[in-house]
Amino acid sequence: MRVAATAWAGLQGLPLPTLCPVVVPGLYCQDQAHVERWAMTSEASSGSHCARSRMLRRRAQEEDNTVLINVSPPEAENRGPYGSTAHTSEPGGQQAAACRAGAGSPAKPRIADFVLVWEEDLKLDWQQNSASRDRTDTHRTWRETFLDNLRAAGLHVDRHDIQDGNTTVHYTLLSASWAVLCYYAEDLRLKLPLQELPNQASNWSAELLAWLGIPNVLLEVVPDVPPEYYSCQFRVNKLPRFLGSDNQDTFFTSTKRHQILFEILAKTPYGHERKNLLGIHQLLAEGVLSAAFPLHDGPFKTPPEGPQAPHLNQRQVLYQHWARWGKWYKYQPLHHVRRYFGEKVALYFAWLGFYTGWLLPAAVVGTLVFLVGCFLVFSDIPTQELCGSKDSFEMCPLCLDCPFWLLSSACALAQAGRLFDHGGTVFFSLFMALWAVLLLEYWKRKSATLAYRWDCSDYEDIEERPRPQFAASAPTTAPNPITGEDEPYFPERSRARRMLAGSVVIVVMVAVVVMCLVSIILYRAIMAIVVSRSGNTLLAAWASRIASLTGSVVNLIFILILSKIYVSLAHVLTRWEMHRTQTKFEDAFTLKVFIFQFVNFYSSPIYIAFFKGRFVGYPGNYHTLFGVRNEECAAGGCLIELAQELLVIMVGKQVINNMQEVLIPKLKGWWQKFRLCSKKRKAGASPGASQEPWEADYELVPCEGLFDEYLEMVLQFGFVTIFVAACPLAPLFALLNNWVEIRLDARKFVCEYRRPVAERAQDIGIWFHILAGITHLAVTSNAFLLAFSSDFLPRAYYQWTRAHDLRGFVNFTLARAPPSFSAAHNRTCRYRAFRDDDGHYSQTYWNLLAIRLAFVIVFEHVVFSIGRLLDLLVPDIPESVGIKVKREYYLAKQALAENEALFGTNGAKDEQHQGSELSPHWTPFRVPKASQLRQ
Repeated sequence: MRVAATAWAGLQGLPLPTLCPVVVPGLYCQDQAHVERWAMTSEASSGSHCARSRMLRRRAQEEDNTVLINVSPPEAENRGPYGSTAHTSEPGGQQAAACRAGAGSPAKPRIADFVLVWEEDLKLDWQQNSASRDRTDTHRTWRETFLDNLRAAGLHVDRHDIQDGNTTVHYTLLSASWAVLCYYAEDLRLKLPLQELPNQASNWSAELLAWLGIPNVLLEVVPDVPPEYYSCQFRVNKLPRFLGSDNQDTFFTSTKRHQILFEILAKTPYGHERKNLLGIHQLLAEGVLSAAFPLHDGPFKTPPEGPQAPHLNQRQVLYQHWARWGKWYKYQPLHHVRRYFGEKVALYFAWLGFYTGWLLPAAVVGTLVFLVGCFLVFSDIPTQELCGSKDSFEMCPLCLDCPFWLLSSACALAQAGRLFDHGGTVFFSLFMALWAVLLLEYWKRKSATLAYRWDCSDYEDIEERPRPQFAASAPTTAPNPITGEDEPYFPERSRARRMLAGSVVIVVMVAVVVMCLVSIILYRAIMAIVVSRSGNTLLAAWASRIASLTGSVVNLIFILILSKIYVSLAHVLTRWEMHRTQTKFEDAFTLKVFIFQFVNFYSSPIYIAFFKGRFVGYPGNYHTLFGVRNEECAAGGCLIELAQELLVIMVGKQVINNMQEVLIPKLKGWWQKFRLCSKKRKAGASPGASQEPWEADYELVPCEGLFDEYLEMVLQFGFVTIFVAACPLAPLFALLNNWVEIRLDARKFVCEYRRPVAERAQDIGIWFHILAGITHLAVTSNAFLLAFSSDFLPRAYYQWTRAHDLRGFVNFTLARAPPSFSAAHNRTCRYRAFRDDDGHYSQTYWNLLAIRLAFVIVFEHVVFSIGRLLDLLVPDIPESVGIKVKREYYLAKQALAENEALFGTNGAKDEQHQGSELSPHWTPFRVPKASQLRQ
């Protein structure tokens, strides 16, 4: 029992001061009674709630009186109002002499770094049945155990309760002492500044406009620009080498403090660890806690003095210069965003702004191509022939009982199809393929530059730690191949088997999407028959288009419903696969969801582009699907139908998403504020009473991460590139949406969301590889789209072999119904195909097939060759960044190079030496080996 309990405490990073060699060699604890108390909390409690409460209160009182870290009790402090660590500048100033001088100084009033919230309904205590009461008691015990363990880890815990007649809202404010911050900063391998650099902020467009002498309306001076540093991983025994180490209040920035606190919260147990009862995530999922968040720096609205006030907090600076709608045309202050929200959020906005900027030339060229199509509508000879044919071309029925119809009735559809199907489309497809390649190449350079400037170039390889949920569930440990440290390990073969089983589930879900697609196809065919039989001449002429449009709307509804179901399923599968780090976990989850969403969103456009109208047959010998005749392309061709499908799904999804992003956070925030204000009124608080910072932040909406934001943009990128030959206006719609999206997302993070924990990231993760895959797929897709769905090659073939002015082209594309069909109906008719009178493919069909395949091969090879050449010519990392990386490595070696081996066998001595510099009561522990845990 004692071994398991002490090992459990050690795995969480809980500093225990006194050595107990009798229990487990190398582990540290307070005393023998302290180990027994740990064992008591590691098992499921039994007995009445009163007994548990007395035990918890007694143990909490004992542990509160135990000096784990040299801090003064909260009652002895002259505490002011709690708020976030709102530093107006990054660490700087002169270097300190030593850490122990600061650690030994009297504790200063703490600032709350993190807030835990839970609500308790008092009237339910006597209304609940025994099972519900046991659950409530269990949650109460878990909370008290969790808070006790946080105190044991060295955190200061302060409680503030707001109570009305029936409900109590509990706010727990957490803060960490200087010693705890130093210890965990080294344990987490945080990078801290060594030497300040001159500001290197630059923008190629600003430099170009300055060189041309053109005023730059995009540029805005944002105050309090974060300085830049050479940095290296923090080590306690090298503390004087780091900038700002003489000021304990500002040495660790707010984001660094939040990262340290969140790491402690994620690894602190509240029950038996073997049952996976640890971490803040599990407490939130179980409903034990209502919320856990770091505090904002203060209100986002500017003070009465206005935006020129001398002391704006970081949140106000971001609102004033970034999150307002009036700043839609200004550069984003990415370094301010990174300082306040962390690298992961800043990289998302950097990618979104970079992608939006690159959409501008694509939108300009696409709009010009569309305007060329508008001009060609009125000068195109085949279109004029079709519209003026009157009763020259009587077409065969589109379904079994449908009437014969005149080709001239489809004049409007033919003109609309000409808007997108002309020679300019070929040029635009080539342009967009190269545009996508260059976009990714230059993003790699931008990403490498930002990763260096934000000190996260080697985050995934060296700095990132195993996920707490993985560490708790991993069956064994193994040395990390890079750091050499023992870490929790899950066998790769077992993970591969789980991923294979998860892949089967993904295949099943994809099959469900395909079934929905088949149902949409059948719906279109049946709807076309119903509308054509309506007796209305106008509706009968537009039957195919009405069926297609309503089918697109039904498809969008299917897409939105299936997306919600599959995302929840993907979460379960990814957790089961046991990925080591948070980055790998997110990458695996992202890949699963994207595969499903790709099929979900793109299946219908792919069907229209490459399959619809290909397997129809001919009059008298039509092919069927489940007894229903296969769909044909409308008179304007499948390209105009594809453009319609893209606009419905792409623009419709964007409109729905933007409405959700505007309305849902506001409704959630309104409901949260209304609910809490009603409780205050019942408690007798005046409506105009001032709020504490943690109360104001609890009224905000919890941040749900960046996955949905990335997914929206990547799916949009697919619509812009994969099917761009069918809709040159797609980049324009994407550009307009993204201008709104940037400020909408910025406003959500600054004004409507609780402050998220500042997470580190090296890049945008697997999203980049997905974008690269979409780029390669787009080249092939557009090649086949131009070759098989467009009239570009048949027109070119007709010009080369028959008439250069394209007169007679409409008649050239129409085949005559077989004699048997004409005799059965006592009239002849035409249909779109290259067949002879017997229904067999003509020589023209085979000639065109050879030309089409040759075009696909040439188009792909030209684009891929140019893309490969651009990849070689554009280095992934700018030369200037490479030089700075080497300079930083040199400074780091100089700063840390003394008479101490960085990689040796005296790790225990180093740890004790480092701990002694922090506080005489601070003694770091050593994580037990797997063999000790199994005892």
